[in-house]
Amino acid sequence: MSSHPATALIAEDEPLLAQALQAELARAWPALRVLATVGDGASAVTQALQLLPEVLFFDIRMPGQSGLEAAAELADEWPQDEPFPALVFVTAYDQYAVQAFEAQAVDYLLKPVQAARLQKTVSKVQLALSVRAQAAINSIADASHTSDQTLDQLRQLLAATRAPAPESGPLKVLQISVGTSIRMVPVSDVVYFEAADKYVRVLTADHEYLIRTPLKELLPQLDAQSFWQIHRGTVVQAGAIDAVSRDEAGKLSLSLRGRPEKLAVSRLYSSLFRAL
Repeated sequence: MSSHPATALIAEDEPLLAQALQAELARAWPALRVLATVGDGASAVTQALQLLPEVLFFDIRMPGQSGLEAAAELADEWPQDEPFPALVFVTAYDQYAVQAFEAQAVDYLLKPVQAARLQKTVSKVQLALSVRAQAAINSIADASHTSDQTLDQLRQLLAATRAPAPESGPLKVLQISVGTSIRMVPVSDVVYFEAADKYVRVLTADHEYLIRTPLKELLPQLDAQSFWQIHRGTVVQAGAIDAVSRDEAGKLSLSLRGRPEKLAVSRLYSSLFRAL
């Protein structure tokens, strides 16, 4: 462990449960400093980016934005020169969903939080922070690898909890309303999809369309080998990627065949391009 006290942020929309968790943490980990307690995903993101805690205790289900969605947004926005926090999810999911958490090695706590289980979580997080601190001493590359492992686990957990793909196979054609007509757009013509407010932008080489299907509902219908998620709001056709570049701050971006714009690759999905 590092010499300074570890810091944490709690995101829980039920005030009594948030208070109970903080009280149990005070007993299980007296040295831990809880920097803030918030009640929704958007506030969790805002506070985490301001305070840069080392541990996040996120309720899975919160108003507006789930704990998973908040963690994914943080992965996009987290400073490149800071290690990503250790993630602990608090959940009321049934046993089948809990198995998904266990498989991805992201720690979790079941509601109501039990003292004995919390102590195991604390020990696991303390070990993770200790390993991270030692890696930072040994080399910056080792520390980065430790942080990347957390991001890999988060990405895999997002995939594990995504809606299953339709039995009919990947989507082949999009039916898109344009004025008083419906355009039939082959999915193979799409260069990328981008979430935009209540719509999803559909970009081909020559046209842009809007559809109302949320990106998280559209994603399971796409061929995962052909369409890669590179940001929480962007899915690109792999065959349309022309080049990948890294700027001085270490951030990745893609240039595309058939489109002039460049697309940012979030930290969460940068491992798709490990050669860089």
